[in-house]
Amino acid sequence: MLNSVKIGNFIMDKRKSLGLTQQQLADKLKVSFQAVSKWENGTTYPNIEILRDLATVLDVSVDEILAGSERNPEDLSYSKAGIDIAYTDTIKQEMSKHLETDDRRVLNGMGAFASLYDIHFPKIKNPVLVLKSEEPGSKQKLAMEYGYTESICHDMINHLVNDIAVMGARPLAVLDTIVCGNAEKDTIKTLVKGVSDACRLNECSLVGGETSIQPSVIESGVYILTSSIAGIAEKAKVIDGSAIQEGDSVLAVASNGLHTNGYSLVRLLMDKMPQIKLDKIDGLTFIEQIMKPHTPYYKAIKDLPDKSLIHGMAHITGGGIEGNLRRIIPDSLSAKIDLSKIRILNIFKYIRNNGGISDKEMLRTFNCGVGICMVVSESGKVMVMKHINQFYECYEIGRIEKGENKVVFENRMSWL
Repeated sequence: MLNSVKIGNFIMDKRKSLGLTQQQLADKLKVSFQAVSKWENGTTYPNIEILRDLATVLDVSVDEILAGSERNPEDLSYSKAGIDIAYTDTIKQEMSKHLETDDRRVLNGMGAFASLYDIHFPKIKNPVLVLKSEEPGSKQKLAMEYGYTESICHDMINHLVNDIAVMGARPLAVLDTIVCGNAEKDTIKTLVKGVSDACRLNECSLVGGETSIQPSVIESGVYILTSSIAGIAEKAKVIDGSAIQEGDSVLAVASNGLHTNGYSLVRLLMDKMPQIKLDKIDGLTFIEQIMKPHTPYYKAIKDLPDKSLIHGMAHITGGGIEGNLRRIIPDSLSAKIDLSKIRILNIFKYIRNNGGISDKEMLRTFNCGVGICMVVSESGKVMVMKHINQFYECYEIGRIEKGENKVVFENRMSWL
């Protein structure tokens, strides 16, 4: 239990040893003189928001402030190894409010050894769990560099939910992992808030996760994000491409930009031509264009009046249209894609022209404007396009034919 008098005396002794007045300490911490006075007379504790800054000014650890005494300098401690447990505990308290949810299926909160989620669904006869893990790739390096910390969380969760939504699943619960070199409270709080908000927008819950501080492994200021999701689907209604047949139509659902793929190539282009960062494309700077969050497609897909019309869906990520669409095409069938019908976004035209990148490389690296490919029955394509167009642009780009090559391109892309 914390001893407020002992803590107050410790703060006062350290302040005096540094030759600081109460007012000078208050000025450094941007708090009132009265606040410092109350800490030192044991009336109140320093709050969570100020604790780490106070430790820095006094040149001690948060653990030492809360203990009210310095450790023996010869003693080994986790703090000396770069991890201040008391401080990380305060971060966890900050995180807990972002895990609050109205979802009654979430049976426990932060603090338990694992998260509990009720998966009893009376209307689903044969429930199947749909599981997936994801990370936002090298885009997260740019996000940290250019101030898109919260935005990158939406990238990760939208990508994650899209991957299970194209299989006909409903997203349920997400677990996130943050690995970092040192624990910066404001950054971690922003990351957790971003993940939580993105989950709510996708109608699922952030139920827990892990924050791993690894000072000897990860550089200070570097954050690595990953998440895992559990979704649920009726076994008989899983969309896996097995229903695809000759004569089906292939529809494109538009992306809003790069989503979360191709950033290693983009960073190479930026290193080669740093001046492009502020170039304007469609009224936005290059950085603003490439940092748009990954488009979320779940809400557009979930309310389709007749999902039986959808025979297969492919989320277009790394590998482009061919690399992802081929994953759902049955043997002896071929998706013939008319490249001239693809409505290429201007950001991809800009990257191609400035980087001198071949069409083949563009198609293999980027989505080029197609976020999802939907394979639907010929009779149902008009209805599906009408519905999806309420959310995102949707149009026909190909057909399913007999063939040995699962994806075949015809004609050329229009870069004009």
